[in-house]
Amino acid sequence: MSILKRPLVTEKVSALNEKGKYGFIVDLNANKVEIKSAVEKMYGVNVERVNTLSVMGKKKVRFTKAGTLAGRKPNYKKAIVTLAAGEVIDFYGNV
Repeated sequence: MSILKRPLVTEKVSALNEKGKYGFIVDLNANKVEIKSAVEKMYGVNVERVNTLSVMGKKKVRFTKAGTLAGRKPNYKKAIVTLAAGEVIDFYGNV
């Protein structure tokens, strides 16, 4: 089971990338120490700080001929990682 699931690529996080902050979707049970070591190992950078937040999944309702179907999206956890000054992560380097 991997700690880092995928990088966050949104407008808000892309604006933070210029300040040396990068976002990731991480495992729900991962703590800050595990996230820091996983980012340093995978990308070869020095992490100064890790901020985490748990996001509650949204309720979704779909209206069909047979009636309404209700459910919810899964919960997930985000991590905002601050790198040491002058270091960058290039997500698009091998695309």
